[in-house]
Amino acid sequence: MINRYFYKSSLLDFVIDSADTIFGKISKNDEGDSVKEQKYAWSEEIEIMQKILLPWKRENGEIIFEYSIPRLGKRIDVVVLLRGIVFVIEFKAGKQEYLQSDMEQVMDYALDLKNFHLDSHHRTIVPILVATEAKTYTQELFFSVYNDKIYNPLLTNAENLGELMEAVLNREDASPVPISNYESWAISRYSPTPTIIEAASALYQSHTVEDITRHEAAGAALEETTQYVLDIIKRSKLRGEKSICFVTGVPGAGKTLVGLNVAIQQSIKAENENDSERNLAVYLSGNGPLVKVLTAALAKDKQKREHEKGNKCNITDAKREVSQFIQIIHRYRGNMLAKIKLPIENRKLEIDETKSVAHHTAGHGEVEHVAIFDEAQRSWDLEHLAGWLAKGGSRGGMKKVPDFPMSEAEFLIWSLDLRKDWAVIVCLVGGGQEINTGEAGIGEWIRAVNETFPDWKVYLSKHLTDKEYAEGNVAELVRENPNAHQVDQLHLAVSMRSFRAENLSKFVHHVLDRDAEKARIIYQDIREKYPIVLTRDIKKAKRWLEDKARGSERYGIVVSSQAYRLKPLAIDVRLQPDIESWFLADKMDVRSSLFLEDAATEFDIQGLELDWTCLVWDGDFRYTPNEWNHNAFRGSKWQKIRQPEAQSYQLNAYRVLMTRARQGMIICVPEGNVDDYTRQPEFYDGTYNYLKSLGLEEV
Repeated sequence: MINRYFYKSSLLDFVIDSADTIFGKISKNDEGDSVKEQKYAWSEEIEIMQKILLPWKRENGEIIFEYSIPRLGKRIDVVVLLRGIVFVIEFKAGKQEYLQSDMEQVMDYALDLKNFHLDSHHRTIVPILVATEAKTYTQELFFSVYNDKIYNPLLTNAENLGELMEAVLNREDASPVPISNYESWAISRYSPTPTIIEAASALYQSHTVEDITRHEAAGAALEETTQYVLDIIKRSKLRGEKSICFVTGVPGAGKTLVGLNVAIQQSIKAENENDSERNLAVYLSGNGPLVKVLTAALAKDKQKREHEKGNKCNITDAKREVSQFIQIIHRYRGNMLAKIKLPIENRKLEIDETKSVAHHTAGHGEVEHVAIFDEAQRSWDLEHLAGWLAKGGSRGGMKKVPDFPMSEAEFLIWSLDLRKDWAVIVCLVGGGQEINTGEAGIGEWIRAVNETFPDWKVYLSKHLTDKEYAEGNVAELVRENPNAHQVDQLHLAVSMRSFRAENLSKFVHHVLDRDAEKARIIYQDIREKYPIVLTRDIKKAKRWLEDKARGSERYGIVVSSQAYRLKPLAIDVRLQPDIESWFLADKMDVRSSLFLEDAATEFDIQGLELDWTCLVWDGDFRYTPNEWNHNAFRGSKWQKIRQPEAQSYQLNAYRVLMTRARQGMIICVPEGNVDDYTRQPEFYDGTYNYLKSLGLEEV
């Protein structure tokens, strides 16, 4: 779409123009996407708005139809700019009831404009839901819970819409404004920071990364990196080469978004290719909850869009389509393991011709030419993978594969190397984020290429030589590889994390580093935009979350996977949440995060976000005057964690938990119980007093 809207006009021109002419202009910009019901709705909306706006036709103002909100992948039905106020109007033609989901939708539009649309930051925004045939309408006008000049959604039928708008103008004592007041509103800079779920959904609907990123710099960087990777893919195909590239970035820069963008764009290209040999890409992640939630979210998007077009689409078919380009890495690995000859002899993998039929170009490899591995540094080392396979997986239910000779990185490269034509591996690399044992780090990927696959082309970010990657030994590892190329385009230097607090990660770093003075200084800088508050009462924490959220903003409880003594607070970490429902279901579903019953751990929520979180801090990780005290609950008592590696994983777990909220969080440190030897007050008091000393407000 060239413009952000389908139609824009002054109030006077809109009122005096013919409805057919206006409809024609809207339809012309529609690019043929909308179904018949939508086109009928436009006719009704035009008729209603022409009548409603008659009293103000001589005033400076504008009306806009179908204004794009790319972060949400949607469009606002009608925006009216009048006397400095932004009226955001969502029509439900022929409806007699006001649905909660519709109220949340129009509130989301208002919040999106207030937070991300530059020319709306200072304006009063009035979301209005119009159920055209409703019998009742809003009688009282209220701002929402924040002092940010956004009204609570107003509800009205078509007949009373004008009366309601006039009531708002009177309440605001709004006077006519010069035309210059609106000159740039429709093209004002739009700077969103989407959640990974929103971003994936928008990309899946063919939005660009510039549409859905907050900073122009971030959008440009993401697009440049994506394009560079796509160029590597194109070059590898033309030359019949096999290539591996490593994408790095600062925390929150959008490495996962690059991977999804490449997978989706390459898959779209594949769909458009007429030849039988399509150049498919697959996004692979070892983060099971992330894959599950993204797959479910995109499948629901797919189903909804197909239904809007009048097509049948069940959720199973939609998930199957999405799973073509988003998969859990274990499934991909399992497919390849099923093809190898057993037992393994002489520490060499061979294909069992009785289990696999070679393809003329793919050989015994998978159908995809391109595999994107998120969090590639977390691939398992040889010892961990071989041990896991030897015992038949985590629970021993898989076929046992003894004497496996490769690390996960080497095996995945081997899998792509089976192709007879060309292949590309994209490794998305984070630094200093390990929370699991057996993670080999990025050095293992480079070692595997150097020693086993020397013909592969290697493209890596110059920043891959930084200390947090392979202990700073990457430069040494690639020095003797003539096929290695270091480039600037594979590093993302601009963070697009929480739109309210870009310095949150620094604050958390100083908190966990026990540098109270630096943490205190940063918090004073972010507290107005990003509240972090304290309580010792879980009921107060839940109320705080419910009071903060507006529209469809999500909130939930997060805890450490070691937080075994929160059971008296009705939080049992042994009961894993239904993570798909936890992230996607509404507040009427008991499995939803919004129901505030099930808690997510660092393993459930890593790579994902909520708007607001409650971190319940147990006695597993305790502040003392000299050090953090690391503990694990074994049997019926706490035991010290003494291994430095395990202590590091626990520290990183709390780092993950403290950076999952986009807009703010409440930290609940229980008071403990003197009568319970596993929950003594001293297990909690030190942590609470430390956090309070940083300036966090108590509620």
